[in-house]
Amino acid sequence: MNARQLIAAATERLAEAGVASPEYDAAELLAFVAGTTRLQLGLADISDDQLKQYDVLVDRRAQREPLQHLTGTAAFRYRELVVGPGVFVPRPETEVLVGWMLDRLKDVEAPLVVDLCSGSGAIAGAVATERPDSTVHAVELSAEACVWARRNLAGTGATLHEGDIDGCLPELDGQVDAVIANPPYIPLTAWESVTAEVRDHDPALALWSGDDGLDEIKVVAATAARLLKPGGWFGCEHADVQGESAPAVFAATGQFTEVRDQLDLAGRHRFATGRRV
Repeated sequence: MNARQLIAAATERLAEAGVASPEYDAAELLAFVAGTTRLQLGLADISDDQLKQYDVLVDRRAQREPLQHLTGTAAFRYRELVVGPGVFVPRPETEVLVGWMLDRLKDVEAPLVVDLCSGSGAIAGAVATERPDSTVHAVELSAEACVWARRNLAGTGATLHEGDIDGCLPELDGQVDAVIANPPYIPLTAWESVTAEVRDHDPALALWSGDDGLDEIKVVAATAARLLKPGGWFGCEHADVQGESAPAVFAATGQFTEVRDQLDLAGRHRFATGRRV
């Protein structure tokens, strides 16, 4: 079988298993085992050992193990991150949040930025890389996630702090130009609606946040109010059904102005933003 036939057969297996992007995943896995790119697969010579490895990986993907766990990497903006069990796999939607915040910081010289609930370090690493004049601090509670974040932040200049975001970095109170967060925000009541890849493989600490999904967002709001300087920006990701409730958490503190919700590239409510009074 050539590469096209292998991908077609794997696509059918993955589609039957309910994988959302079967053809893409089938091609990515074949490129991974062949040590090439999807665009170069037509030129690849697939060995018998690689065929066996591919069959195993397709079977694991059909069992809804995340693609990124199988390849060990996840793309985020202009970087390739290492990911695996114990850390939340960064999503493309979060790239929009980072881009929005970087736009706000264009005219800020040497910005001081804090990434709350950092997970893999995706946000902190992106900001530190794209704004090399910035000082970036990342805060993450999970020891398992911090293992991955340390690898992803190595060489970026960003500083990782292992611990709870509640009460973190008191030495920076009132000095920070931007606070960015992708906290857990899935309501406990939404268990059945969450895909198997997320529910069974992303760490629970990164997913669930009380009956309405707002518990940790409230902590983000309080922490951002404490850390930000007057005029400093916050950006906080949330579920698409929290387009009103998440911004309302920040507005209710009385510490922010220009509080509004922002859409992702698919037009879904995705992150709340505002400025410190």
